[in-house]
Amino acid sequence: MPTKRGWMLAGSSVVLALIGRLLGLVELYVLATAAAVLVMVAAVWVRRGRCQMVGTRSLHPPRVHAGQPCRVELTVRNPSGRRSPLMWARDPFDGGRRSARFLLAPLDPAEVARAAYRLPSERRGIFTLGPLQLERRDPFGLATSSATAAAPTRFTVYPQVDPITCPPPARGGHQSGAGDPRSFLGQRGEDFYTLRSYDEGDDLRRVHWPATARSGDLLIRQEEALWQGGVTVAVDLRRTVQSPSSLERALSAAASVVSAASLQGSPVRLVTSAGVDSGTRSGPGHLDTMLTRLAEAAITQSGDLARTVTMLADQRTGGSLVVVTTTSASRTDLGEVAQLRRWFGPIILVLLEADGASGKRLPEAAGPVPGDLTTVRVSTKVPFAVTWAQTVSRNTRSDPRPVRARGSAGAQR
Repeated sequence: MPTKRGWMLAGSSVVLALIGRLLGLVELYVLATAAAVLVMVAAVWVRRGRCQMVGTRSLHPPRVHAGQPCRVELTVRNPSGRRSPLMWARDPFDGGRRSARFLLAPLDPAEVARAAYRLPSERRGIFTLGPLQLERRDPFGLATSSATAAAPTRFTVYPQVDPITCPPPARGGHQSGAGDPRSFLGQRGEDFYTLRSYDEGDDLRRVHWPATARSGDLLIRQEEALWQGGVTVAVDLRRTVQSPSSLERALSAAASVVSAASLQGSPVRLVTSAGVDSGTRSGPGHLDTMLTRLAEAAITQSGDLARTVTMLADQRTGGSLVVVTTTSASRTDLGEVAQLRRWFGPIILVLLEADGASGKRLPEAAGPVPGDLTTVRVSTKVPFAVTWAQTVSRNTRSDPRPVRARGSAGAQR
């Protein structure tokens, strides 16, 4: 296929031919013919010189948090029986807005070439990397021929995670106990509760072999502190309360909470005002699922916080609840969250400073917070981890009982 330069030369040959006809100059006819022939020869040359190449791409690691490095390794092999021509390798990223380019030297049969580069990971999201294109051009740059050497690869950038403490657990005797049948199953963290599917990273010592033999699937004993009820994280994605900048801070806060709770070994559930519900589970596989949901989250025109609150009240799962929203939330929104106090133990309300609220007192911007809630007010000038540590530690200082840490090998990135 002609390049931009090739099309310009072909157009010039037509113009020269027309001028030569008007002026009767044979020399212009000769130049027009030579230009047209050169473009055609270049197109035939790049097509006849094509060589089928096989490429592979590997990401290390395939999933990162925002700001963390990711290395891409490319391998190109010549499986044909003849020497490959000089080619350019192009690996597009972010919908083709950015790409990595390499000059690929000629390869002998069965020879392998390798290259590597680093991916930008400043923005969270799920991106498509590739396909890897190999291009051959003629020496004059008039025509090009491309072929796909490697299929696209998905690259996931999780929201940034701050190191914070796990939300305080719901101690026995909180108001949701009467409606939560799990509260009658035992009062020890090692009590057997149920079986669940194996997730990568789970301790193989917890495999329930009789049940595994009967079902044919690897099943794990769920031995969580179920009277504790786990942790539920609700994220407000409505356009009325979120802006692009506040959304990133809200998703980072939610990712920090679910990561801290998962690494503690607690069962975790992620819900959003857009209708996302991860279910309540534990383990590194479930953590990856929740972080992926946060990576692809976006501001929604629709969505209803009241509907999310109603769903949580109807299910009465108990445990700790963390609600992430901004100071643009109305008093009605905060009142609906406060009504969940009868079904959950501690409720932590994370209020992020909305855009344009700098310099205002956060209590006035958000209105008085009703109910017995622990409110973490996060300004744009103070990191979330600092505010969380100050607020949560102050509200849990009266309870000296430590939270038992459970192993979650492989979940920490």
